[in-house]
Amino acid sequence: MMSLGLKSLIHDWRRFSPAVVAVAFSGLLVLLQAALILGIFSLSSLYVTRSSADLWIGYPGVQSVDLGRPISDQAEMSAWMQPGVRQVEPFLWGSGEWRTESQGMVNVYIVGVSLDPGALALATTLTPEQRASLAEPGAVLIDDGDIHKLGVRLGDMVEINGRRVRVAGLTHGLRGLGGVNVIASLPTTRSLDPAAGPEGMVAYVLARFDSSAAATTAARRLNRIGQSSGFEALDAGAFADRTTRYWLSESGAGVAFLFGSIVALAVAVIITSQTLTAAVVGSIKEYAALRALGFSMGSLRVIVLEQSAWVGVAGLAAAGVLTVLLAFVARAQGVPIILSLPMMVAAGILIILVALGSGAWALRRVALADPASLLL
Repeated sequence: MMSLGLKSLIHDWRRFSPAVVAVAFSGLLVLLQAALILGIFSLSSLYVTRSSADLWIGYPGVQSVDLGRPISDQAEMSAWMQPGVRQVEPFLWGSGEWRTESQGMVNVYIVGVSLDPGALALATTLTPEQRASLAEPGAVLIDDGDIHKLGVRLGDMVEINGRRVRVAGLTHGLRGLGGVNVIASLPTTRSLDPAAGPEGMVAYVLARFDSSAAATTAARRLNRIGQSSGFEALDAGAFADRTTRYWLSESGAGVAFLFGSIVALAVAVIITSQTLTAAVVGSIKEYAALRALGFSMGSLRVIVLEQSAWVGVAGLAAAGVLTVLLAFVARAQGVPIILSLPMMVAAGILIILVALGSGAWALRRVALADPASLLL
């Protein structure tokens, strides 16, 4: 049977609808804030998440993929010696000054990748044709989102660190967070930035294994070797998470998001509590009638809290629909956004707690439900 609280909520839905809207938009704000922050800072780990390597071997303690430092060639040899290894390849990360007559100078990152058709680096992004185009000395790829920033078109000749290069192709979805990324072959990267791979050294070694268990075992063995040889093996997922956390903490965006979420929740609690309080005050005669019928004050409080819970559920449903619609629009416009199940569950719990907290605040008005008020 339908409870009395739900029945009264449905009957007086116009009175409670402002509270539902307040809860829905507060949940929408918190959820989209989190999704947008994570989406933006996930750009920092794109080169990890869009590669098919199981392990990334880099400098000990490296915090972000763009902070790679050269490691010895022993890392690559050690990776090949591990049981279950299927593929090993080097990965370079350099920097340079991009110069054009129209835009002047732009700082860029130079990413050196293998040109094999089945290469691990950017396996889900670069096509075999794009890799083949990088075989030409001085050929580079840039993201289509950086064309205006770099002031070039496909096929243009520009300078990086004083050397002539040609824009041989365009990628999509590889815009950098801390700057512009330029993709080149390993030899071209070394010629443009000798510090990226001095004396045959590389920034990272990528490795793929027969199974995740083999990769885990290999990581432990490689880390024992790396303690004396100057390298560290990291699971790809762990390295991507480490990179994202680094950018969140170093940029201060994490603190900004936390502050914004607290403000959003405070506003939601205040607005929702006021609307629920107004709804309770507007229903005082109904509550007084219930008391005259024998309902205790405790029973009335339960009804109010139940109404608050249903307001939270309705607001949660509305926030979910709005979030999905806005996320679809954001992705269609190329805005990075990440919605994960744990994030949505946490936001749902917050929405329900906001509604219950607002209902608890409105309980102070229930005491006005005096049966004598029916005689006025």
